[in-house]
Amino acid sequence: MKGTVYKSTGSWYTVKTEQGVFYECRLKGKFRIKGIKTTNPVSVGDKVCFKIDDLGDDDFGVINEIEKRDNYIIRKSVNLSKQTQIIAANIDLAFLIVTLNNPPTSTAFIDRFLVTSEAYGIKTIILFNKIDSYNEEELVEIKYLTHLYRTIGYDCIAISAKTEKNLDTVKALMENKVSVFSGHSGVGKSTLVNAIEPSLKLKTKEISDQHLQGQHTTTFAEMYDLSFDAQIIDTPGIKGFGMVEIDKEELSGFYPEFFKLKEHCKFHNCLHIEEPKCAVKEALENEEIAWSRYKSYLQILEGEEEHYRKDVYDKE
Repeated sequence: MKGTVYKSTGSWYTVKTEQGVFYECRLKGKFRIKGIKTTNPVSVGDKVCFKIDDLGDDDFGVINEIEKRDNYIIRKSVNLSKQTQIIAANIDLAFLIVTLNNPPTSTAFIDRFLVTSEAYGIKTIILFNKIDSYNEEELVEIKYLTHLYRTIGYDCIAISAKTEKNLDTVKALMENKVSVFSGHSGVGKSTLVNAIEPSLKLKTKEISDQHLQGQHTTTFAEMYDLSFDAQIIDTPGIKGFGMVEIDKEELSGFYPEFFKLKEHCKFHNCLHIEEPKCAVKEALENEEIAWSRYKSYLQILEGEEEHYRKDVYDKE
């Protein structure tokens, strides 16, 4: 039988068949020892083949094949730095939910997510959430960030899960697609999903005032069927977003504004650091490229994992 993984809880997977029937499934043993370096060999969104094991009182499936993924979002596992975690697979559209505060989302974090989605060919739209809660100065900041990322080529939408501002626009983009909503804990992912599809009633929690970070309410990724012919994958909040599987020479190719200029660099393998006649550095000096983008590029290039929660761009 064939189906799509809708939920993963570590050792059990909820799979929906092409006929719309749900089965609880386990992995065939040898999957675990085939040298897969991810903490989760099967992820939500995977297309799998499974057999029904009816030896016991309850029917359950055994997954014996994972079909080739179209794409996936990956990150370094929080506690096991040498391992990676696939957050979701076979995604049509990724929404990155950003908040200025409560909790703050740094440009370094945004850029890391965008680089990963560029690398795996996933279209990403940036949603600036909680737009109803910002003062004038903060709204200017949102306008600056919107301009920055739109200029590069990313769609940005200011939304409010609370007041439902622009949610119709988001829903229209989601139709006939599998979408993933991602961002820090506390940015309002579950609240947003509930506003889009109230019948889901996902758990939400308030921000912890002590350190302005969200409390995790989603512990495992899960896919949901929506009433307007769309699927959504709700992911656990991500505190940090370490880069994986991207070579230094490839990195600038995932910064669209760098990639456009690369052919004008003197050296074809220019890393845009100290090389002479570098078109990217010239554009940076002429303020045609944002310093925050260049700084996040250097941080990823240098493998700086500990700095990506800080805001790095110069507001002047």
